[in-house]
Amino acid sequence: MAMSKTIYITTPLYYVNAAPHIGHSYTNVAADCLARYHRLKGHEVFLLTGTDEHGQKIAQAAAAAGQLPQVFVDSVVERFVALWKTLNVAYDDFIRTTQPRHTNAVQAILTKLYQDGTLKRASYQGWYCTPDETFWTEAELAAGVPSRTGTPAPPHAERGAPGSVAGAPPLCPSCQRPLESAKEEGWYLPLRAYQAWLVSFVRANPMFVRPESRYNELASLLKQPLPEHLCITRPKSRVSWGIPVPFSPDHVTYVWFDALLNYITVPGYVSDPEQFLRLWPADVHFIGKDILRHHAVYWPIMLHALGLSDDRMPKLIFAHGWWKIGEQKMSKSLGNIVDPSVVIGELLKGQPYAPDVYRYFLLREVPFGQDGNFSEEAISTRLESDLANDLGNLVNRTLSMIERYCDGRIPSAAPPGCAVEDEPLRQAATALPSVIDQAMARLDFSIALDAIMSVVSQANRYIESQAPWQLAKTSHTTRLHTVLNVLAEVLRIVAVGLEPFMPSVATAIWEQLGLEGAPQQLCDVARWPGIPPGQNIGTRQVLFPRTEAAATS
Repeated sequence: MAMSKTIYITTPLYYVNAAPHIGHSYTNVAADCLARYHRLKGHEVFLLTGTDEHGQKIAQAAAAAGQLPQVFVDSVVERFVALWKTLNVAYDDFIRTTQPRHTNAVQAILTKLYQDGTLKRASYQGWYCTPDETFWTEAELAAGVPSRTGTPAPPHAERGAPGSVAGAPPLCPSCQRPLESAKEEGWYLPLRAYQAWLVSFVRANPMFVRPESRYNELASLLKQPLPEHLCITRPKSRVSWGIPVPFSPDHVTYVWFDALLNYITVPGYVSDPEQFLRLWPADVHFIGKDILRHHAVYWPIMLHALGLSDDRMPKLIFAHGWWKIGEQKMSKSLGNIVDPSVVIGELLKGQPYAPDVYRYFLLREVPFGQDGNFSEEAISTRLESDLANDLGNLVNRTLSMIERYCDGRIPSAAPPGCAVEDEPLRQAATALPSVIDQAMARLDFSIALDAIMSVVSQANRYIESQAPWQLAKTSHTTRLHTVLNVLAEVLRIVAVGLEPFMPSVATAIWEQLGLEGAPQQLCDVARWPGIPPGQNIGTRQVLFPRTEAAATS
C-alpha cells in the first residue's frame, strides 16, 4: 500500500535581527488558516515555521545590544514564539537555524555538493549589501537587474548610482542603500548552467508561482541571463556568525543558502528518508513577494543540483503582497512597523477574542497576493461592522431568543424541517463548504470569508423578515420554533466554516450552542439538521463588545 502524502505547508524563516511585525504575522496567519482548513477536511497536515538566526546583520544587531549572538537571538525568538501562541498559529514544528539538527544537515548537504564536484572555489570582486545579505556583481549593477519588487533597478555607474555624488558607492538594487566593496574568495553554486532547465520547468508548471503577477515577474527575470554563480559562503574574517563549511575552515555558509535548506532538513532529507518521502515536496511555500527571487530561482536550482527530479520540486510558491501605511512599504529601517502585539493589546483592548479580530482583518481586508493598507480606522471598521454588528449580533439575538422563548433549549423544527421562506437561507448555509473549497483552492481567503459573512448577513435579514418576537406574541409556537431551529443550524455551520480563520470565535459559538468538542469536519456541514432538538445551549457571552467610541458614534 502506497504511503499517503501529508500536506506540507511552510512559512519563510523569519530573520531575528528585530521583533516580529505585521508582515511576519500575515504570512503565518495565512499558512495557519490553510493548515486548519485542510485539517477540517480530514487531511494529514504538517505546518512548519521558524527563525533564521545567522548572518552579518544578526552579529551587528547583537553587538549593538551588547550581547553574544546566541543570547541575542534566543531573546528575539521568544517574541516570535509568544506571538504565534497569541495568534493561535498551530504549527507542527518550529525550526531554528542554530539548532544542531539543522546545522548538521546543512553541513551534510554542503559536503554532498562538494564531493559531487558541483561547487567551485574562486575569487570574486563586487558589491555587498549587508541589510539584504546579498552580493551584486558589477555586471548586474550595470545592467540594472530586477529588484525584489519586480521593477527594474536603475543601472549604476562603476562607482556610484545616477544622481549620486561622484565616487560614492552604488546603491543596492533591492533596498536602495549603499553597497560595500567586497573582494573575497569563496565557494560557488552554478546558476546560469541550470537556467535552461529552470526556464523549461517554469514554463511546464504555470502554477509553480502564484499569484499570476509574480509568475510573470519570474518569467521576465528568466529572460535575462542569470549570474554565472551564486556564492554560498562568506569568509569568517568578515562574517563569523554562521554555519561552518566542513571542507573550508575559513568560511561560513551564506545565510540564504543555510535558511532555504530548512524546508528539506526538517522533513528529514538527511536524517529520515521515510519521513522525507511522506512530506516532500512542499505543497505550499508561503513567502512575501520581496523574497521571490531566492525561492523561485535559487531554491529550485539548489534542489536540482542535489539531484531532485522535477516532480520533487515544490508544488506552489505563493508570494503575497506587502502591508503599507499609506503608500509606504513597512520596513524596520524606516521605523514604520506595525507591532501585532500592540494592535491586539492596545487597539483591540477589551475584545475577548482580539487575536481572532486581528486574524479576520488580515485575511478579509485585501485579496491575498495584493498589497494592503493598514490603519487603525480600517481594523476598527471591520470589528464594528462585520464582527460586532453582523456576526456578534446574529449569535447574541439567536441565543437570547432561544433562551427567552424555548427555555434555553434548541427547539424542534416543524416537519419537513424547512418552509418555503426558510429554504434560501438553508441552501446558502449548506452550500458554504463547496464555496469555501473553491476559494481555498485558490488561496482566496477574503473570498471564503466574504461567503461566510454573506450567510451571516442573510441570516440577520431572515430574523427581520420572520420577526420571532411577533410569532411569540401571536402564539405561533410551531413556526417560532422552526425559525429558531433554522438559525441555530446556520450558526453551527458558520462556526465550522470560521474555524480556520477565527478558531477561538468558532469554538465560542460552538460552545454557546451547547455542542461538545471541536467544530466538526467541513464535510459534516451540509448535514441538516446537525443539532439534536432539546439540546441545552451554553453560557452566552458577547463575542465582540462594542467600544465606547463606537457606541457613541
